[in-house]
Amino acid sequence: MPYSSADRTSAEDAPRDHPVPPPEIEAGVPLLEPPGWAVAQRSLFDLLDHAWRRFARDFTGPDGRLNYSGPLTTRDGVDDFYEVFFNWPQLYLLGGADDLLPASEKHWEGVTRQLTELDMLRDEYERGYDWFHQGESLLLLFFLCMADPERWSERALRFAELYVDPAKGNYDPEHRIITRPHNGSDPDRTGLFDGDVYPWLPKEAQTYGFPLDWIPEADGGPYSLSADPRLGAQMRDRMGVGDTAVNLAAAGLVLNAWILSGEERYRDWIVEYVGAWRERTEANGGLIPDNAGPDGVVGSLLEGRWYGGHYGWSWPHGWHSVGHAACVAALAAATVTGDDDYLSMVTTSLDALIGHAKVMPHTEADSSLPSKWAVELGPDIHTPTLHLPFRYKDSGWFDYNPATAPVPVALWHHSASDADRARLEGLRDADGIDWRTVRPFRAKEESGHEKAWFAFLAGDDPGYPERILATAQAQVRHRLRRIDRYRDLDVPEADIHVWQQCNPVATEALVQLTWGGPQVLYNGGLQQARLRYHDADARRAGLPPDVAALVTSIDPDATTVELVNLAPETDRTVIVQAGAFAEHTITAVRYSTCADDGWIGDMYDYGHTEPVVTETERSCDGAFLAVRLPASTRIRLTLRLRLRAHAPSYRTPFDTPAGRPAPDTEGETA
Repeated sequence: MPYSSADRTSAEDAPRDHPVPPPEIEAGVPLLEPPGWAVAQRSLFDLLDHAWRRFARDFTGPDGRLNYSGPLTTRDGVDDFYEVFFNWPQLYLLGGADDLLPASEKHWEGVTRQLTELDMLRDEYERGYDWFHQGESLLLLFFLCMADPERWSERALRFAELYVDPAKGNYDPEHRIITRPHNGSDPDRTGLFDGDVYPWLPKEAQTYGFPLDWIPEADGGPYSLSADPRLGAQMRDRMGVGDTAVNLAAAGLVLNAWILSGEERYRDWIVEYVGAWRERTEANGGLIPDNAGPDGVVGSLLEGRWYGGHYGWSWPHGWHSVGHAACVAALAAATVTGDDDYLSMVTTSLDALIGHAKVMPHTEADSSLPSKWAVELGPDIHTPTLHLPFRYKDSGWFDYNPATAPVPVALWHHSASDADRARLEGLRDADGIDWRTVRPFRAKEESGHEKAWFAFLAGDDPGYPERILATAQAQVRHRLRRIDRYRDLDVPEADIHVWQQCNPVATEALVQLTWGGPQVLYNGGLQQARLRYHDADARRAGLPPDVAALVTSIDPDATTVELVNLAPETDRTVIVQAGAFAEHTITAVRYSTCADDGWIGDMYDYGHTEPVVTETERSCDGAFLAVRLPASTRIRLTLRLRLRAHAPSYRTPFDTPAGRPAPDTEGETA
């Protein structure tokens, strides 16, 4: 049910001086034969703990910066330094080592000093670059805010003000636009490049083509890349001012500020800015345009074209940049208002692409990223499968790629709607490749296995958990060998991606299996999850040591999770949190239990009998549930959730409520 934050009452503001302990249940089912997924999960945690320490030792300096002594000669590079560590605090939140959080903070601070010295930042923020890359840079900050909001709040709100406060020069409230494609902390950084011509490399031109390719070469052509006017004055004047759809990813930064502070001005900005793009989408027949001129009018600098903007439909990535940014923004707007109709800006555009889909082997597609798909598809590169067009220009749709799942999965995870699930099922039915296929590729986004995860949640692949955990092991061990190869490299500027390729922290499998969520949308999204966990004894986020979790269902009527304590002698208590930001309410829990220990047998029995497992149920009314796990026990929880019953917040079960509203609503189970 759509809600307004103004008409909700605050559960957190109730007068009390200390946290109210969550209700507690106790596991009673003995753990006799540990499930393979649980052993594999804890083994992955152990390997990851070794891996991040190894990377830090071999690639970073004492203050946390990366071992790099060269210059940065273009506007590119900030993202490549920060995103190396993007999922390190995410691993801490999952249950990584205690010292992983301070290590992650040290790397953010060290890299920030390093980039400031390289003249890439002002006041700790990107001077001016596109939001495809800014979104990548900010994921590290978002996870740090999630892990320690009190420490990181000041920075996060200061960065959001760069867009919410028009005086900072990035936002025009009259026309409801971000004023330029390259934006940030330096209002004097205008245009798209320093110098006369966009630094477009021959390999990139061959891969992606030219921006503004509808403009004929002027007399005197053909030109070299360093002299082509389409990469100089034309690009600067037509694409270097006004708004572009990829700027929508800035809504993630402002959403983070709203979650931290609860200030309505952040909510109002998201509603205003995303609302403007929703109106432009509706006026364009349901297909989101990629540009708006300084006057707020679509196509005013491109002779009426709804396509052709910077990082838009024509160049260079199309749907990969437009769709992900639009999804980040639509989810932000739906989150702050409770109105899922904002998602229509994305769904109508996605459905338009599906309407132009073709079935073909990838070897016959005109994809601009064949190397990416060669690894992800493996031997299925020759299998006829569904391809969607990612780009559009004067001649029509082009750049066909296999249907990617991050956006439709993110929509379905948020809405839990029949329509969004049906879209995924339709894509699966039309696909020539079995969605249960799992391959150990390393995507930059630390994702790419959403299709197999969806098949598991649909009940079609019970072996998925162990296979995806094995895949994660392979990814980590592969990257450890890459560290061996490149740790002594004097990294040239052209190879600053080497650190990303060597980052051995692999979190996708743990996010899916323990949190019941997809990996974060990489270009500026905030984490989605049905559940998170806290270690009650250590009073910190994450699964306790020895505890493994497996979410097997996130259906609207029930979220099911199995918890296992592998420790032979140590009791653990895990607090289950409903939602990534405690936004859901647990209304009831049904759980497995064992009435007695008769299964042990008598003194001279040679074996044991099967424990008699029964189920019991109790009502709940909050975002947290404590589960006591005696040594060598397991429990299966079936949680009834009222989705999005509270405003998202960074509160934990250990906080003393103060100030920040976390309002309740009469929301329904979506």
